[in-house]
Amino acid sequence: MAHLLPDTRPQRILALSNFVYTVGSGLYLTAGVLYFTQAVHLPAGQVGLGLGIAGILALAAGIAAGHLADRRGARGVYVATLAVQATATAAFVLADSFWPFVIAVCAATGAKGAGLAARSPLIRHHGGERPQEFRAYLRAVSNIGISLGAVLAGWAVQVGSHTSYTLLVIGNAVAFAASAAVMFLLPKVAPVPVSHGPRWIALRDRPYLALTVLDGVMAIQFKVLTVAIPLWLVTRTEAPHWLISGTMLLNTLLVIGFQIRASRNIDNPTAGAWAYRRSGVAFLAACALISLSAGVPGWAAASLLLTAVVVHTIGELWHSAAGFEVSFALAPPHATGQYLGVFGLGAGLAEAVGPALLISLCITWGRPGWYIVGTMFLLAGLAAPLTVTWAQNTQAGNLTVKGAGHQVA
Repeated sequence: MAHLLPDTRPQRILALSNFVYTVGSGLYLTAGVLYFTQAVHLPAGQVGLGLGIAGILALAAGIAAGHLADRRGARGVYVATLAVQATATAAFVLADSFWPFVIAVCAATGAKGAGLAARSPLIRHHGGERPQEFRAYLRAVSNIGISLGAVLAGWAVQVGSHTSYTLLVIGNAVAFAASAAVMFLLPKVAPVPVSHGPRWIALRDRPYLALTVLDGVMAIQFKVLTVAIPLWLVTRTEAPHWLISGTMLLNTLLVIGFQIRASRNIDNPTAGAWAYRRSGVAFLAACALISLSAGVPGWAAASLLLTAVVVHTIGELWHSAAGFEVSFALAPPHATGQYLGVFGLGAGLAEAVGPALLISLCITWGRPGWYIVGTMFLLAGLAAPLTVTWAQNTQAGNLTVKGAGHQVA
């Protein structure tokens, strides 16, 4: 088992904290919405509206927290975000109406986005020569933790009582608090000295912003598995409904088994750009297969959907590995947190608009919508190599200007 663990003690601490955190995330991802609709008895429309408000308000939290982590020390800022998330999640048990629910979920969602950015300098500092590969390892660990949390959440859903759902929420908060406690074992990372020039440099880096947009478009693919396929399977196909769990399990197992391997050869921004392109092709193919599952016998629909999930997951592995590479490699070391906070805006926007977009195109419109969504992924992937080249040229030009400045000084 030793070869399955990271090489260094700090990496193992980060992995353990991440595992504990994602067990809690698995509890919430599986049954969080059900808690508010079934136990608190909020209307589903209000829950959706509150989650949308939280997603929009949380977008800026990552940039601010990432910048603070660069300047004040990443470990302390990351632990603070985990503490806020644990407290806000525990407050869910007090949210008995719409506005208390909105306040609690905004605090929890904002702390989650802030934590992802604040953790980035820790991954860069402790991740070894290739922090991108360590980030891929953490993603595999995340899927293990989420799977375990989902299994535990299944008990709460099966029992269906107010007490079982409340225990689920409390368990989620405890997991976040325990993740924060583990982080105190990690050595501190010294703040990065303040550099001359504009404070919010990531927001002025147009090629990096363009990559953020492209990655955000591609990130809508995560909602294909969690939103579009379940609704499509139930409303448009003859496949058995239990296959919804089967598709999620298949995706999770593939990510756990192959994410590290998929990231190994994507070791520079150019390789990342071409991985984006390959993922766009894979997503288009998967969307086409999903569309064909309507109007055929149940066994054929199930076969097409499972094949589509395999193809889609291959694209997901490439997309994630590409994002890990370009987001770290094109971010200057003195502003890792700020840059990764900006890069997270793309995924945040995908989280906010992805479900509505997929439902309107793929579910409401039907088969043509799948081809439009697939083409959207393809075009984003095709644009990635040119955008990465632009970013590399800009980065090289900035280094040349700085070097000339040092010579003059």
